[in-house]
Amino acid sequence: MSKEKAFLDKLALQQNPGVLTGVVEKVTYNAIFAKSFSRYEQKKLGYGALAGCLIIAFSLCTVFKSCIGPLPIFKLRLSMDDGLNVLSVVDMSRFQPRVAEKERIEDTKIMCNVSEPRSDFCEVAGDVRILGNSSTIFSVSSQMGIVGRNESWTIQPYARKTDEVAMRNVTKLSVRSLVGHEEAPRCTLNHRVPAIVFSTAGYTGNNFHEFTDTLIPLFITSHQFHGEVQFLVTDYRSSWVNKYQVILNQLSRYEIINMDKDDHQIHCFPYLVVGLKCHKEFSIDPSKSPDGYSMMDFTQFLRSSYSLKRAIVSRIKDKQPRLLIISRKRTRSFANIGEIANMSTSLGYEVIVAEATSSLSQFAEMVNSCDVLMGVHGAGLTNMVFLPTNAIIIQIVPFGLDWLAKTDFGKPALDMKLRYLEYKIKEEESSLIEQYPPDHAVFRDPFSVHRNNWPLLRALYLDNQNVKLDVSRFKPTLLKALELLYDQ
Repeated sequence: MSKEKAFLDKLALQQNPGVLTGVVEKVTYNAIFAKSFSRYEQKKLGYGALAGCLIIAFSLCTVFKSCIGPLPIFKLRLSMDDGLNVLSVVDMSRFQPRVAEKERIEDTKIMCNVSEPRSDFCEVAGDVRILGNSSTIFSVSSQMGIVGRNESWTIQPYARKTDEVAMRNVTKLSVRSLVGHEEAPRCTLNHRVPAIVFSTAGYTGNNFHEFTDTLIPLFITSHQFHGEVQFLVTDYRSSWVNKYQVILNQLSRYEIINMDKDDHQIHCFPYLVVGLKCHKEFSIDPSKSPDGYSMMDFTQFLRSSYSLKRAIVSRIKDKQPRLLIISRKRTRSFANIGEIANMSTSLGYEVIVAEATSSLSQFAEMVNSCDVLMGVHGAGLTNMVFLPTNAIIIQIVPFGLDWLAKTDFGKPALDMKLRYLEYKIKEEESSLIEQYPPDHAVFRDPFSVHRNNWPLLRALYLDNQNVKLDVSRFKPTLLKALELLYDQ
């Protein structure tokens, strides 16, 4: 015991050098340890110390579990309400989509992003309360925020924020931070899953906009939850919900809450996204989406949702390639669709002429059975999302719509891993030739006519133009499609 006491005395002196007033002994820790204990005793003492440390660490984790967590990741948030630019720091570790069932985050956090070009959205984590059709969302916290006051944001949850016509009928939602539980409305329904709030107003009724403004952004925002998410819809359109019920059922396992009629409930959630995340027209940027989702993931999701049989177009051997010609009854319609169909048949295609029907499931199945889809620029081409990978899309581009055709369908087709061909009509193939001479600025310099004035461009080139294809001139485009199918 005298050896142990001497060792401990020396060790205490080493750990508390302030008590030394004389000469410090020049002896190392290992030397003292070796003289005081045998090798067996050294090992036994080491193992005992290790076990003791583990027990202490485990005890600390248990006692202080509620006080510790992952290291915070900070992002800068710009608060723009009341005309003030207040820069604050937000702890992003609180924005985890899944919250433990028995835990509610007291220190609620809000992150609002109003800098994206297509949509504004807020993410709220913690104690979130929604007052039905009052269009008000409360983020309740027991602590005063960094800026030292309650904050509020106004969000229109539709992904075309710079389009005044589209946003005119989209409800404005107020997202407010509220300090103090006593001021917060009491929960009448507690939900254990995250929620997403969005609008079905805007350009609902147009097939293209229903996908690019709502369905694709909804996929980007919600697919990460694997069905464990609640949808709340403002500006509720039952026709839209019924049309896309198959898709909605795959994105969420819960019945949609119609905020317009929910006038007596106060819904409480652990996590909420107000608005939809959107990257670009009719497509997805994988670098910005959760888990790197791409447009290929979206089309695969659609094929799975509608139980479509064909995932990819393989090399054509012993069967006729199927060509679907999308017809239109009003603007940008084919004036000689019968002639086009006959010429296509003579080249070896099995031709189907159809207009998009109200039965989306049936039309999706038809599109998926085809190898080539062609049509004049318009909403009907949106159905290319149901084509199998490696299929061919042929877009007929009317006068004045080159940039629009490329943006709306040309680039997205490549993101879907489709092969894209386009056919630009000449003056003689446009019905505008009946109103303007060939040397008119309408043909020679479309930009000088509309100068990016959308109502004027729409009235002239979209709503007032039909197409009569020169089948001889168009024939090489169909032959090119055949070459791609046979030689792949």
